[in-house]
Amino acid sequence: MTVAPGHPDRALADPVGLIVDLIAAIEPQLEMTRIRAVVSSVAGGRAKSRRLASHLAEHPGVLTDGRSPAPRAVSDLLIALREAGALKVSPPCCAECGRQLRTLQRRGQDWYCSVCGPRPEPCAACGNTRRIASRDRVGRPRCKMCPDADGRDPIAVIYTVIAELDPHARQEAIADAVRRSAPRPSYQQKIAWALEAKPGLLTGDGHLAPLRAILRLIDLLHTAGVTGIVRPSCPRCHRVVTIDKPLDGQRVCRTCISHTRIEECSRCGARREPATRDDQGRPLCPNCLITDPANLESCINCGRRRLVNTRTPDGPLCPSCPPLPLSTCGICAEEKPCGTSRVTGRPSCPDCQRRSAPCSACGQLAVIASGTLAQPLCTDCTTPEVWHTCPTCTDPDYPHPGQCVRCLINQRFNDLLGPASGSLHPGLEALRHNIATTEHPTTARRWLNKPSIAPVLSDLAAGRRALTHQALDELPDSPPLAHLRQVLVGVGALPERDEHMTRAERFLTRLLASQHDPDQRQLLHRYTIWHLVRRLRRRNNGYPATPQQFDSVRQRAHAAAAFLNWLTAHDLTLDTCRQADLDRWLTDDSATHRQTAGHFIRWARTNKLTTVHVPAYRWNGPTQPLDNEHRWDIARRLLHDDTLKPEDRLAGLLLLLYAQGAAAISRLTIEDVDVSAQGVRLHLGDAPVQLPEPVAVLARTVTANRKGHATIGVLAPSPWLFPGGQPGRPISTTQLTKRLTQLGIRPSQARSTALFQLATEIPAAILARTLGIHTDVAVAWQRLSAGDWANYAAEVSRRTSHSRKDGNNDHAPR
Repeated sequence: MTVAPGHPDRALADPVGLIVDLIAAIEPQLEMTRIRAVVSSVAGGRAKSRRLASHLAEHPGVLTDGRSPAPRAVSDLLIALREAGALKVSPPCCAECGRQLRTLQRRGQDWYCSVCGPRPEPCAACGNTRRIASRDRVGRPRCKMCPDADGRDPIAVIYTVIAELDPHARQEAIADAVRRSAPRPSYQQKIAWALEAKPGLLTGDGHLAPLRAILRLIDLLHTAGVTGIVRPSCPRCHRVVTIDKPLDGQRVCRTCISHTRIEECSRCGARREPATRDDQGRPLCPNCLITDPANLESCINCGRRRLVNTRTPDGPLCPSCPPLPLSTCGICAEEKPCGTSRVTGRPSCPDCQRRSAPCSACGQLAVIASGTLAQPLCTDCTTPEVWHTCPTCTDPDYPHPGQCVRCLINQRFNDLLGPASGSLHPGLEALRHNIATTEHPTTARRWLNKPSIAPVLSDLAAGRRALTHQALDELPDSPPLAHLRQVLVGVGALPERDEHMTRAERFLTRLLASQHDPDQRQLLHRYTIWHLVRRLRRRNNGYPATPQQFDSVRQRAHAAAAFLNWLTAHDLTLDTCRQADLDRWLTDDSATHRQTAGHFIRWARTNKLTTVHVPAYRWNGPTQPLDNEHRWDIARRLLHDDTLKPEDRLAGLLLLLYAQGAAAISRLTIEDVDVSAQGVRLHLGDAPVQLPEPVAVLARTVTANRKGHATIGVLAPSPWLFPGGQPGRPISTTQLTKRLTQLGIRPSQARSTALFQLATEIPAAILARTLGIHTDVAVAWQRLSAGDWANYAAEVSRRTSHSRKDGNNDHAPR
């Protein structure tokens, strides 16, 4: 059997279709729908179906000879096809004796029959090397002639152990729980041996259970109301959740297992549990798996290769395309989910949109645009539909059927806010005018139809909710609500305020209210309000807080509360805590936020509230490898690759060449870019940086053509160099980091490499003044890189005369 060309590519794009075609070529008497149903039930998800399709494409002979080595899914597919009535498809065959199998045992990639599969071992009782029939209570092998006979009823033994905890427990309930957790008597016997040896497994030591069924039994007994039964907690995170994953001789929860499997994604650099691995065995995180081009499929509605949002019997739909309505196709005349043809205005099903045939008018082979299957017509031979203007506003620039989008927006506003009148709040009237005249009405209409936006606007118009920040704060915090708030600020309906500082104050209010101990609440209030928030306000000096500052306040407040709760749990206070108690907390597995809580402990010691001390974390240089050659390779690509977006190129170069972090880049404004006839200067610190010409061109382009994703609530040009998705806001650090990662840049590692290289060439004082970093940071990098300032001074003296001629005496990093 030969494999047609293109199968490797098809194994990625349409694995199920490839498997069906390979099977149909062998079993023509089986219906295609029957084959597809069997394949779909066995193939499972995308990764498994691709592995199955790739193996069958490379080894098609396994369908007729049933020989391993092969993945487990191949044997399952062969067995399922035989049960479905396949005659020429071979069942799996034993790798040693060649016997055809209905059930199998595996050893690696090979499958064996029940005779050849198990490997003989010495019996623990008689010493003879034979097939192992069972194992005794300590796990040693036993042959069928030497079973570990107990002679007792395992359910009665388990009941005896449980009766010591709850004498009133009903034997019927316990027997039912045992049978539900372990249906086989041999497994019930193992549970009885384990509980008889360690009764404490039922009273909190379940994480030491040698058998997974014991944990199911504990849950069933606890649900049945048996007293004395204690559900075990995870020995690592101490949560009472499902713990069925073995790790270092204990049973832990799924979250703790995922933490032990964290690796650095080979594509984006994120440290997460791998979702899969690429062809070279390198880890890929879930985000990179989802956005992998191999996982994108062609949408049957718009035809674009995108993520699959909905799978229909006719094919996948992307997130932008809603499910197609059921209509009669204008070409094949079948009742199917159909879209509307932009050429004819008639319904057209996805199959006919992809169908090609010789045109009945010109004879040219082309995609069918109109006509019927008997008399198809191409696009050139089709008379286009004469679209009527909008029946409401008679807009001649809207060549589509029905009402135009702007009329639909006005109709939606009438439903939410009522007809336009003088009684409507001026802020809502400004919002209505802004959305009705927006440049992108389709996006505005989609935003108005969101279920999280429409009820809020309706309540504001009806007076059920006041148009104030305080009234919106009463609603559950969510990204759509934050966007609505910023839109109302953008149109002037609400005043501007420091959102991240407000979030921090609301969070601290809730945290303080959750503390029941008055002394502990007063101490936290003193630390969070009078230290963290006061210092943050003084440092910002009227400027709004950043998301990173909010996260820092939240983490330190959580850490302080966690440490005080630990002291309370151990009958201690901050005053009675001694260094030995603090050392015990630092080594306690149940303690959380140990590193972050050190800031609170040092503050308490400074204010003479305690005598214990935790030293501050000393930074000893970057922990990730510094790859200067890779940094320059990416920089050269950003300088010369015109296919990339200018804003992404400029942001990447600012990070690679000038060691600017994503947070600093996102908050650059157009006032920081000074464009003149002498060149482009960028203000990163106290001294401006003269940008070299390749980077200067990008800075001019981004400054002149910058445009954010916000489509409504934008009344004036954004002051930010990199505008964001919310009106009047810069791009978020998270979004900018994601865009830089897609360029192959790992922001933290690339910035460390750039700082290390610059510190070897420029004195710390000039580095701090030019790049806008703290002097202590510049000195630390200088010490780490061991820069030679004598060489720098010589270089400055050599270029003094040249600098005077150019009128440029800036010591900027080049």
